[in-house]
Amino acid sequence: MPKRIGRYTIYLQNRPSITGNAAVVGKKEGEGPLSQEFDKIHDDEFLGKETFEKAESELVKDAVTRALSKADETPEDIDCCFSGDLLNQCIGSSFGLREFGMPFSGLYGACSTMALSLALSATLIDSGALESAVASTSSHFCSAERQYRNPLEYGGQRPPAAQWTVTGAGAAVLKNSVPDNPRVNAVIFGKIRDLGITDTNNMGAAMAPAAAETISAFLNDTHTVPSDFDLILTGDLGKVGSDILKELLIKENNIDISKVHNDCGTMIYDLDTQDVHSGGSGCGCSASVLCSYIINKLRKKELKRVLFVGTGALLSPTSSLQGESVPGIAHGVLLTSD
Repeated sequence: MPKRIGRYTIYLQNRPSITGNAAVVGKKEGEGPLSQEFDKIHDDEFLGKETFEKAESELVKDAVTRALSKADETPEDIDCCFSGDLLNQCIGSSFGLREFGMPFSGLYGACSTMALSLALSATLIDSGALESAVASTSSHFCSAERQYRNPLEYGGQRPPAAQWTVTGAGAAVLKNSVPDNPRVNAVIFGKIRDLGITDTNNMGAAMAPAAAETISAFLNDTHTVPSDFDLILTGDLGKVGSDILKELLIKENNIDISKVHNDCGTMIYDLDTQDVHSGGSGCGCSASVLCSYIINKLRKKELKRVLFVGTGALLSPTSSLQGESVPGIAHGVLLTSD
């Protein structure tokens, strides 16, 4: 059964296992440094569909199908699928997964949704309420641009702090205590932090305070220090947000994560050659990196302890037009190799 440690962290005594994982991405992501890690690189940004939104649904469908296959499961075996995206009413996930016949819970945590779906899946499995679950999420550069910014045809200039929304999806299948698979040991649900950032092209700055809050709370609750982890992985602050995060942790909590920190937004692209400015963003950013490179490293025991902290900017086109600031959220999941 789940057990609370400290004020905010939930320890999962049965440590649910990740029995299958998959990540599928678009052409630009396939040209980045993690190209060999992805299960499928789609060269057609439409994925054979009529719209970008339908293409995103196809991405999440592909990722979940591949993860289920690796876990040797069918949709009928799954007790619930937790999934979300950046589109209104989470239509990327719901339309992509409607044919599977699985119980479905649509989530919105913005770019933190992969961590949120993992945390909810693992906690409910550990409680005994579920025996199996799928955690997934997706994003698509073109559908996100259409919803949050400008039509692609507008061709607006992107400032240096801006990030590139990843075209990709990730999925993980979880079950209760299956040996020789990566485990979810603990989770922490983050607080909303809002320092008044209003620049929607600077998501890293908006999300960094929430990431700092969650990381410091987890370390305090578990009486651990950064060196106890092989990796503290955020997703997706990008370069600007990652620098702010490290500065905030040192200034506010005297915590230095620089030796063990990396960010999905800086990992998925080559920042020097791919013209993505501060790095990657979008639900599919951390999902694609986590459900390929990171979990595979855990499976091979090349990584043993990873604190994955998914970060999200809780804005909408409506809130931006109303002059609202951009609140941030960050949820954490402790993954281990055994």
